[in-house]
Amino acid sequence: MVREKVFNKYPIMQNTVVLIIIFAILNFGALGIGAYFMGEGPSSGWYQHLNKAPWTPPGWVFGVAWTTIMICFSFYMAELWKNSGNIQIVMIMFAIQWVLNVMWNPSFFKYEQVLLALILITLLTLVIAKLFFSNLPLLRYKSIWILPYLVWLCIATSLNAYIYLKKLDNFNISN
Repeated sequence: MVREKVFNKYPIMQNTVVLIIIFAILNFGALGIGAYFMGEGPSSGWYQHLNKAPWTPPGWVFGVAWTTIMICFSFYMAELWKNSGNIQIVMIMFAIQWVLNVMWNPSFFKYEQVLLALILITLLTLVIAKLFFSNLPLLRYKSIWILPYLVWLCIATSLNAYIYLKKLDNFNISN
């Protein structure tokens, strides 16, 4: 119903390229806002001195990964927008992942709240997994566009969890 109203009022919203551009703006906007509010980020002394997982990739990988992820996710969302029977649920899920994505950077880097960040990234991973699995029968092979996001979130969640568990372990040892 919502999609049909939008299609009728704005026929250009049926154009896949336009949808990809809109979702790319929204996705990269989320990354930009998150980066803006993260303080010094990975260059901070706090982050540099964390006990990080041995599988933590070099810093440049994060930029390449997130750029690739957001481009692929834009393609995925454009396809989902055009094909989903329940666009309201899809847009709610998109909005939730957008907010969780924005909130993670300042939670982790600026406020150094590793547990809160772990909760946020776990929720984000679950939202993306829900999008993938619930729409796999609909989008079939086009679901590949969301897989980089899901795989990266699994890696990022493990990195965040490792830091949290090491901090917890260090806290227990020192007390």
